[in-house]
Amino acid sequence: MNPFSSGTRLRDMIRAIRASKTAAEERAVVRKECAAIRASISENDPDYRHRNLAKLMFIHMLGYPTHFGQMECLKLIASPGFPEKRIGYLGLMLLLDERQEVLMLVTNSIKQDLNHTNQYIVGLALCALGNICSAEMARDLAPEVERLLQFRDPNIRKKAALCSIRIIKKVPDLAENFVNPVAALLKEKHHGVLITGVQLCSDLCKVSTEALEYFRKKCTDGLVKVLKDVANSPYAPEYDISGITDPFLHIRLLKVLRVLGQGDADASDSMNDILAQVTTKTESNKNAGNAILYECVETIMSIEDNGGLRVLAINILGRFLSNRDNNIRYVALNMLMKAIAVDSQAVQRHRATILECVKDSDPSIRKRALDLVYLLINDSNVKPLTKELTEHLEVSDPEFKGDLTAKICSIVEKFSPEKIWYIDQMLKVLSEAGNYVKDEVWHALIVVITNASDLHGYAVRSLYRAVQTAGEQETLVRAAVWCIGEYGEMLVSNVGRLDIEEHLTVTESDALDVVETSIKSHSCDLITRAMCLIALLKLSSRFPSCSQRINDIIGQYKGSFVLELQQRAIEFNSIIERHQNMRSSLAERMPVLDEATFSGRRAGSVPAAVSTSKGVSVNLPNGAAKPSIAPVADLLDLSLDDAPAPSSSGGEFLQDLLGVNLTPVSLQSDTNQGQRSGTDALLDLLSIGTPPAQNSSSTAQMLSSNIDNKSPLDILDRLSTRSAPSAQVSSTGGNSSMLDLLNGLPSSPPMSVTEGSGAGHSSVTAFESSSLKLTFNWSKQPGNPQTTLIEGSFTNKSQDVFTDFIFLAAVPKFLQLQLDPASGNTLPASGNGSITQKLRVTNSQHGKKSIVMRIRISYKVNNKDVLEEGQINNFPRDL
Repeated sequence: MNPFSSGTRLRDMIRAIRASKTAAEERAVVRKECAAIRASISENDPDYRHRNLAKLMFIHMLGYPTHFGQMECLKLIASPGFPEKRIGYLGLMLLLDERQEVLMLVTNSIKQDLNHTNQYIVGLALCALGNICSAEMARDLAPEVERLLQFRDPNIRKKAALCSIRIIKKVPDLAENFVNPVAALLKEKHHGVLITGVQLCSDLCKVSTEALEYFRKKCTDGLVKVLKDVANSPYAPEYDISGITDPFLHIRLLKVLRVLGQGDADASDSMNDILAQVTTKTESNKNAGNAILYECVETIMSIEDNGGLRVLAINILGRFLSNRDNNIRYVALNMLMKAIAVDSQAVQRHRATILECVKDSDPSIRKRALDLVYLLINDSNVKPLTKELTEHLEVSDPEFKGDLTAKICSIVEKFSPEKIWYIDQMLKVLSEAGNYVKDEVWHALIVVITNASDLHGYAVRSLYRAVQTAGEQETLVRAAVWCIGEYGEMLVSNVGRLDIEEHLTVTESDALDVVETSIKSHSCDLITRAMCLIALLKLSSRFPSCSQRINDIIGQYKGSFVLELQQRAIEFNSIIERHQNMRSSLAERMPVLDEATFSGRRAGSVPAAVSTSKGVSVNLPNGAAKPSIAPVADLLDLSLDDAPAPSSSGGEFLQDLLGVNLTPVSLQSDTNQGQRSGTDALLDLLSIGTPPAQNSSSTAQMLSSNIDNKSPLDILDRLSTRSAPSAQVSSTGGNSSMLDLLNGLPSSPPMSVTEGSGAGHSSVTAFESSSLKLTFNWSKQPGNPQTTLIEGSFTNKSQDVFTDFIFLAAVPKFLQLQLDPASGNTLPASGNGSITQKLRVTNSQHGKKSIVMRIRISYKVNNKDVLEEGQINNFPRDL
């Protein structure tokens, strides 16, 4: 007989494949066997069909293609005998999945088998359906599966419940059909049926709120009774694991109680007693008991508030932290991180144990414990916890020092009670792990030192001591060199000495030794050496007697191969030798650095507060991410401070194209006033040429169409595609010729201005479209001409009600805008009502530049989003 004929037994094929010494031999064996199977399939040989399919399954598990045998599965399933059906269903589950179109051909066979008199064949059909059921099959076969949930044999009921889980996941609309049968399954005595019924109940609650409410009212007490019976049941050999009766059923019951109790006080009250009983009676010396305790803790944390139970649950997690099993400690740390938001005080009691986990040998536990410690820190415990972490920094592994230093620096910066403590802790971190510290950290330290005028002497002396013992930490050297250059005379004369300091005698030569040692160190990079040169220049002014030595040190770098050092050395040497009259001015102390500005830069956004459309001021904490106003800025096409610098070629290109001068207004002379007025009108019309930014402590807000951020082609493209109406100034004779250049710019109706009773204009129709009208009324506060109070009134001209009404506005940098909350978000139809919103605008260029504003209005009409936008740029100059 051919060893690879269709009659070859499965074991012979496996033996031949395993005897192959190379991959090529194995492929040859599989190829010959597949050819023989194909030949047998083409001959429609029923005698070896089941054997061929068994061999195909083994070949499939080896990774070879077996799609040509899929129809053999269907033929075996249609066979009357149980052995053929068993192989057919096994092949169906292994060789096919729900994406195969062939699967639709087997639906009728499965339906017949689900109604078969042989319960084992019914079980085969349920098992296959539960594994590969598609949405179409679920709809067709759901009634048969629902009927089998009440079958006499418990094994069939169990498989039907598992199959039902697959069905409701594929077609959630069928969930309501299974609610009543599941309620009956929850009363089962057979643990196999009960555990599958509990799982089906849990999945039904996730996909159907109606099922969740039904089970809460009808089944909560029954599930609590079942859990109580299981927890108090006597020894049963068939269910016993490590002395605990059926821990799998325990866990399933706790999970479904968690779902039922979450958000429902009555259901939570009914399960409090049994949860307390399980937590106190379950032994924790076995893994099965720990699994039950963990699920019980998670259930307690998820249901409605019960202070005593939560303290008990957190104490269990504290015991887990003392377990020798790393997995148990890790899951306990994870759960404690969730528990902090619920009961921080109870977690604080286990602070010492958590700190010990930071010193664990397992890196995963160390990192998770460090994250937990970071969440535990508050104003009252920051000093002891920081002390513990800093002491561990000395002995921690190198791969862990990066995370640890980052967390310590963040803690110190966020919770520092006083500046002297901040400086001390930062010096400890820089001394122990300065090479792992990011540049922003020592930059922040310098900013804090410059703002603490009474601590300048203390800081420079502390840095001098630290650099003597930890000169290999480069960030520490940089901070020390900077401070010695700025406050070197305080170091020598002991100015500002505090009572807590030890006496320190430092000469001018000693201070220079630190800088000279640093600049000559092989471990220092270019930045550090450049800082050393700057410090030497400053010390030449502070220590006149050491000028010659300083000049000699600087002169050594006049021939440096590094251009940066060479240039600095030549320039500084020239200052010391030839320009002594200006050296003292050049070597003056740095001005005090603004902490708020530095914090805003570190946060990656503009400093101070950002005005929102609701009038809420968003303060940016130190280290926070970009504020939530950023998407609004993008929505309004605003350009932020970090926009790229303008390209001169782009500006010149547009200037040549339009024949206008795009020089910023602040750079033009007063003699060009006449020409500038025409240009300004055109620039206002095009939404370009916004004046340059002015110095301001408030949030910088810029109009999106600033030429600095748009190429000429982008601007022309926007002109051609703009569809929203905008309120703009009507053209005058001075700029009509320039408007003709655009040849096709859509015109907008001019803004109508009404004189009020007081001096100047007080009312303006700021925006008007076919469906909406916006009117601005303004007033001035006595003695404060820079501030204008504006009240906007919105009127609906259409026949439909506007809902979800939102008004947004943006102004250039020289203006500050604050919006108060609107009077409502629903605008009645046909002018039968209005929405009002107040704005406060502060003009830092009052009398020189008038108010300009870009607006965007969004609302819904018949559940459809509508967006209108415009620009207001002809407010009176005196505003």
